[in-house]
Amino acid sequence: MKPMHLMCETWTSSTMVTPPPRDNTEGSDIETAEALIQSVAQVKEQVGRIVVGQSDVIEQLLIAILARGHCLLEGVPGLAKTLMVRTLASSMNLDFRRIQFTPDLMPGDITGTDIIQEDHETGRREMLFRPGPVFTQMLLADEINRTPPKTQAALLEAMQEHEVTAGGKTYALKEPFFVLATQNPIEQEGTYPLPEAQRDRFLFHVVVGYPSRDQEAEIVERTTSGDLADVQPVVSGEDICKFQSVVRRVPLPEHVKNWVIDAVRSARPNEPDAKDWVKEWIQWGPGPRASQQLVLASKARALLHGRTHVTLEDAQALALPVLRHRIVPTFSAEADGIAVEDLISRLVAEQSAGTASVL
Repeated sequence: MKPMHLMCETWTSSTMVTPPPRDNTEGSDIETAEALIQSVAQVKEQVGRIVVGQSDVIEQLLIAILARGHCLLEGVPGLAKTLMVRTLASSMNLDFRRIQFTPDLMPGDITGTDIIQEDHETGRREMLFRPGPVFTQMLLADEINRTPPKTQAALLEAMQEHEVTAGGKTYALKEPFFVLATQNPIEQEGTYPLPEAQRDRFLFHVVVGYPSRDQEAEIVERTTSGDLADVQPVVSGEDICKFQSVVRRVPLPEHVKNWVIDAVRSARPNEPDAKDWVKEWIQWGPGPRASQQLVLASKARALLHGRTHVTLEDAQALALPVLRHRIVPTFSAEADGIAVEDLISRLVAEQSAGTASVL
């Protein structure tokens, strides 16, 4: 695993660029945190010029980016998911690529392939790697569940290690690197459910809902007139790398860490002290990565809200998008009409009540 504070790397070698020395002084971190808040406000302003509403979704996307995570967006067609991601990339001055996932998509169509190229002067032939669309900074995997698991798995190494291995060589991806994937909750014919290992690589599973009536009226007004707003880049990839580093140095109080660990473990039906309703309604619970990512996301949210430490409110507010795709309900829960969101709400409520009684 590469150090999380690495700045932007090249795509040409597995040899890593030596990162500049970090300034770990408290004053430097505070200045970086203030710059983070200002930059995020500017990004939201730029995105708001194009995308109407969806403020919660946009904030969760920004939290995922600051926490160096990936997002799975779920929503019906026409909710501006692609537009939202493209606008975010433009406002952050990041390279952007979009892959339309289809049943005939091959792994090499994502990662790239080795090709034979002849030197016209010497006549010698050599194998050269032609990078695929994954060699970008913000990758939109559109309708990711419409391609077979073998092709979906081509993203696993890129998402976890931020690198691609091809032809026995490893190529580092340019930092920062994010995968924002979309899937459609309807039209399930011809789709392939995401394997658990693939889903677990996503920090958040964000559900994109319908706009309000006033927002829909504004959408119609904006998109049917001749005036189209422009998006200006207000932050750079190097800035985002610095923000990601300071997020990881946000202090985590002991009681918040314990709440996160206990909340995640309480969703596992095979734990010795698992509650009866958990054993009845949850077939499989979240692993340790859920605890790690909930803590990281909570640190990012704390900074976004102007705090230099994590609170229980941060963890409670983000438990749903972090756990939504990591809990598999039983057939009994589905038969009783109990959704994953209901299970998470109960887990959070019971854990919070237990923490409050202790405090």
